[in-house]
Amino acid sequence: MATATSRDTGPEQHASGPPADRLMQIGEAAERVGLSIRTIRHYEEAGLIVPSARSEGGFRLYTGPDLDRLAVVKRMKPLGFTLDEMRDLLTVLDALDTATGAARAELLDRLEMFHTAATTRVTALRDQLATAEGFADTLRDRLDHHGSPAG
Repeated sequence: MATATSRDTGPEQHASGPPADRLMQIGEAAERVGLSIRTIRHYEEAGLIVPSARSEGGFRLYTGPDLDRLAVVKRMKPLGFTLDEMRDLLTVLDALDTATGAARAELLDRLEMFHTAATTRVTALRDQLATAEGFADTLRDRLDHHGSPAG
């Protein structure tokens, strides 16, 4: 029987999720994280996620920490991070728990850079949303002024 290896990615814990050592097939993992099976396979091909185990029949088997990694990637995607940036952040998160001294300080600097980049991208998205909401409000005002066809 296949065994799982644990990888901790930090704060992306699923409090009500499966125990870390419970193995689940890709369909259940996809449903729990809210990604498609195809997307998970793509992330595996890109080296972002590696199933912790394989069944005797060759099916991918995922653990809670694997889902945590997928959740990190899922949250980075809408912020426009590249696959390389996602891979880099996951490497940083993987190494942080065991790093010491100068290596730990370097990892924390890299994590801070990701935090700054994420915050900058969130601000840009908020600005875009405000612009889009303003446009939608303008259209609503025009409809109200000229009489909505539905009204």
